[in-house]
Amino acid sequence: MSDERLTIGELAGRTGVATSALRYWEELGLLPAPARVSGQRRYPPSAVGLVGEILLLRDVGFTLRELKELIASRSSAGDDRRELHRRKLAELDRRIARFQAARTAIAHGLACPHEDIHECPEFADVVAARLAGSSLEEAHPH
Repeated sequence: MSDERLTIGELAGRTGVATSALRYWEELGLLPAPARVSGQRRYPPSAVGLVGEILLLRDVGFTLRELKELIASRSSAGDDRRELHRRKLAELDRRIARFQAARTAIAHGLACPHEDIHECPEFADVVAARLAGSSLEEAHPH
């Protein structure tokens, strides 16, 4: 790639990210402050890859705050980065379990032989369990 610098509009065009988001990410420290030419931001071509990395990590569930931690961990031992990944993986596992329980409950609602869901003893049991403080996963485990 050439050493030609990109304006914020060019970076936005190459990445599909709005200029306002790029400025915000820069403000948060996710993107390094670019050089300025006549007051305009000029990003190195490598900024395209960095924006792609931010998009990917955001897509897999990292928040902008977590992304800032990940970027900061680059300059320290790899253990920090691994710990952030472990925490995110545990969070995703909890969310997946919750979504699987929700899916099971909805599938039961569709397959329930009772015309009125309120007549279903399993539905009543799940409602009672939720009122007793059980999570959806505990209340509707199967």
